[in-house]
Formats: sequence, C-alpha cells, structure tokens
Amino acid sequence: MLYAPVLGVTRPPFLVLTPVCVFLGIAVVIGDGGSIDWLAAGIVLLGALSAHISVNALNEYEDFRSGLDLRTQRTPFSGGSGALVAQPALAEQARAIGLVFLGLTAGCGLVLLWRAGLGLLPIGVLGLTLVFFYTTDINHHRWLCLVAPGLGFGPLMVVGAYYGVTGTWSSSAVLASLIPFFLVSNLLLLNQLPDVEADRSVGRDNLPIALGIRRSLHVYGLFSLLAYVSLGLGVALSLLPPGALIASVTLPLAVVIHGGVGRTVDRGGSLTPDIVPSMALNVVLTLLTPALLAVGMLLHL
Repeated sequence: MLYAPVLGVTRPPFLVLTPVCVFLGIAVVIGDGGSIDWLAAGIVLLGALSAHISVNALNEYEDFRSGLDLRTQRTPFSGGSGALVAQPALAEQARAIGLVFLGLTAGCGLVLLWRAGLGLLPIGVLGLTLVFFYTTDINHHRWLCLVAPGLGFGPLMVVGAYYGVTGTWSSSAVLASLIPFFLVSNLLLLNQLPDVEADRSVGRDNLPIALGIRRSLHVYGLFSLLAYVSLGLGVALSLLPPGALIASVTLPLAVVIHGGVGRTVDRGGSLTPDIVPSMALNVVLTLLTPALLAVGMLLHL
C-alpha cells in the first residue's frame, strides 16, 4: 500500500523548478503576442511535473538498488532523499511511482500531439528517453550526464511548453531555453561534487569523476557565463525584449557561488558539508533567473 513515507522519493521541494520552466515557456508565448490555450497549458504542466516526479523516483530506486545510497553522505541538495535507506521495503513502490508517472507523462504527450500537432513528437520522445535512462545509462557518460538535466528543463520543457500551447515553433523560446539549460546543468554538476567517490564506486562517469573538482568548477564558470551571454544575445538579436535583462541581476550570485566553492577547494575543506551554503545559493540562482526572465518577457507587454 502506498503511504506518505514513500512519497519522499519524489523529492517534493525540488519540483518547483518545473513550474518555473513551464512558466517561462508560457511567458515567451505572451511576450510574442500569442494567445494561450490554457487547457493545453495545464496539460503541459501536468506532463512536465509527471516527468520530473518520474525521474526523481526512478533515480531513488536505482541509487538504492545499486547500493549508492548506502555510500553517499547526504546533504539537503544531494545524495537523494534517504527514504529507501530508512525503509527498504518501499523500493518497489518507488519504482512503481516512477513508472506510473512516466506513463502519465506519455499520456499527456499524446493529448498534446493530438491538439498541437506532430511537431511535438521529437520533444516528447527525447524527454521520455531522458527520464527512463537518466540513472541507468546517461549517468555513465560524462558529457551526456552534464547536459541531460539542462536539456530536459531547458529546450525540452520551455520549447515544449511553447509548442504545446501554440502548435508553432519560436526562435525566442529556443533562445530563452538556453538560460535554464546552462543553469540546470550547473545545478546538477555542483550537486555531484560531494559524491565523487560514492559515484565512482558504482561505475558512474560524470565530470567531477573524469576531470576532477577544479576542472569541473571551470566548466561551472563557463556554463554560468554562457547563460548570461545567451540572455544578452537574445536581447541584442531582438528575440528577447529589453525587459528580459532583469534576469541578469543574478549574475553576481553566480560569481559568489563559483568563488565560494573555489575557496573551499583551495583551503582543502570538506566538500560535504562545507559547500552546502554554495549549493543552496545555486538552487536560488537556478530558480530565480528563469523566473525573472519570464517576468521580463511579461514586462514587454
């Protein structure tokens, strides 16, 4: 029987990222002067939330099954929820949650295909593939592991939301989606730093394992820079309105995060829990920047 403790595998506090990214896609539609099919928008949000819940639950199940959860020192932002470590008997329920919500995602996608058109098919297929194979396969390929989270919450979710409610493509949506692409990829990259030895022990091959902490931090800095370059480029090309630049107010926060982790590494501090404050700021950065971008799109009206 399904009950409250197993719901922890869905990681409810982290699900807020999904409505932020869908909101950005809807805001781009409004900023472009398009009309919103609000029923379609609701289906998009349901499908996106279902995908996020599915990948979280399947990740929890696979990390428990592989023994990774027993080797990881959890933080509020990494290492999983710990729900299955506390109650191992719930593992199959966690897997069932992942599969049921994956099916719900597919169902939402089929409805949107019927309403908006077959142009949504590549986004849907790629999204389902990322969700299902994220933990079992993608996490074993360093570059795929780096970009998969950003691809899911950036281009797939933002552009998918735009197409789902309009049935059309948009260069503005593609450009806007690059901001969450880089920031969400960075979010998962930073969260991997405390888990290097544990991840290596179960055969994962992410960037911190392959390149080391210092080089991975360089990638974090590059991706942060590219997020704000994308924002400036979008305004310069008139794909995003000048009001979108409000999102650039978070740039100093990215600098603070990069510097904070760098100082921890330089002084030989423990990555767990010494970088937890930086990880917390990184969550704020990842949520606030696309939210402000969406507000900037609406200020254009």
